[in-house]
Amino acid sequence: MPRILTLSLNPTIDVSSEADVVRPTHKTRTENEAFEPGGGGINVARVVRELGAGTEAVCLAGGASGVLLDELLARIDLPRRMIHIAGNTRIALMVFERSTGQEYRFIPSGPRIAAGEVEACLAAIRGASFDCLVASGSVPAGCEPDILARIGAIAAEHGVPFVLDSSGVGLAETVGRTPIHLVKPSLNEFQSFVGRKLGGPAEVGAAALALVNEGKADIIAVTLGMDGAVIASREGAIRVVAPKVETRSAVGAGDSFVAGMTVALLDGRSVEDAALLGTAAGAAAALNPGTGVCAFADIMRLYEALRQDTACIERLH
Repeated sequence: MPRILTLSLNPTIDVSSEADVVRPTHKTRTENEAFEPGGGGINVARVVRELGAGTEAVCLAGGASGVLLDELLARIDLPRRMIHIAGNTRIALMVFERSTGQEYRFIPSGPRIAAGEVEACLAAIRGASFDCLVASGSVPAGCEPDILARIGAIAAEHGVPFVLDSSGVGLAETVGRTPIHLVKPSLNEFQSFVGRKLGGPAEVGAAALALVNEGKADIIAVTLGMDGAVIASREGAIRVVAPKVETRSAVGAGDSFVAGMTVALLDGRSVEDAALLGTAAGAAAALNPGTGVCAFADIMRLYEALRQDTACIERLH
């Protein structure tokens, strides 16, 4: 399988736990704590490997928490290139409240990245060997707004596809400035990008298809959470209805979707089939509590079910 290089400019250590009740001012005693390496690019790499494709994660990490991140990646034997930074790698916290079934997520903004650290990251990517480059996650403070466009330019220099999953300036300052094979915003992120509220899947599909026809990206996949995803390409726009699953955590579902679509596209499958695998991977991620990634068996079970369900695909345009 093709080798997929992923980039995490702002990785995390994801700490998940459970509590009976979360209340303000009171101490909240937690149980079942788990520590996982996280952040968009790392999550994508973990799911790519789960699907059997070769991968390597490039991460900016620093401080004692950066050492812990490297240790967590070593424990799962994930190939990686760690770019040392002066700041401390952020630590995110997720608490599942058992009494209500609600999930509370606390995500720090992360460290400020120095110009020299950015250049070291760019040099590492230029010197790597890969068949696809995936940039996933937020743009940290200190980076220029066009940093992901510069990353995409490196993919173009290598002659390989560039996949983007970011928000805010990471999305706005990249789309249209560098060749993008696949971009995956959430519905809220996509609405912010186009600057208006979109009424439903058909309107989302029309907006995404217009951007594809303008050459902004080959494929735009807008994830709709439990309602599935809208995918636009030169072949038109479709909606894939997500399978019904017992959602135990939403953490990592979007990253899993990106991994599934990317692996399928690089394997030469159609956009429609790639969308099914991405949707299956996103749904499989929801089956796991906390911040653990989806399992291969769950992905394939849901994927095969979607392939057999002709009603799961709605053609929009």
